[in-house]
Amino acid sequence: MRDFVRSALFNILADLVVDARLLDLFCGTGSVGLEALSRGAWEATFVDRSPGACSIVRRNLDALGFLGQGSILQRDYAIGIDHLERRGKRYDLIFVGPPYDKGLAKAALRLIAEHEILAKDGLIITEVRNKTHLNDIYGPLERVDKRIYGDNVLDFYGLGEPTASVQDENEESKEAA
Repeated sequence: MRDFVRSALFNILADLVVDARLLDLFCGTGSVGLEALSRGAWEATFVDRSPGACSIVRRNLDALGFLGQGSILQRDYAIGIDHLERRGKRYDLIFVGPPYDKGLAKAALRLIAEHEILAKDGLIITEVRNKTHLNDIYGPLERVDKRIYGDNVLDFYGLGEPTASVQDENEESKEAA
């Protein structure tokens, strides 16, 4: 995530970060979760399948004195989401920042919608490339805001009514064709 986009994100989130439990999916170097901890988040869970990325996150947590507040899961995002749900974890903030142009943001949103890992008043933030189309609704998740920063887009989702969207189904059919 570019520094100016991360700065904008945390300006938007402001006080929502304080005492929050944050999940950083596709964490890479962990910059989002580390920033949240530095701004008063209670804890951060970092998920990435890359051993190198997880090693970097561990070193960064140690260097910044956040080892006690951070946990790292070296797993594929789907396995990580399932693992966290089985452990009864609920997050106030979930950041989904997958590699661009692989359809992983949509897949992650679908999985999060199917698993109970978002707290009742929680918020999911995705970062995707500007040309990536995300639906307004994924099961009980509804888009509540969208911000564009050059080629980067931050989409914000919260829990709404648990209904399927006709638009969602039609978009899936178009994508499959």
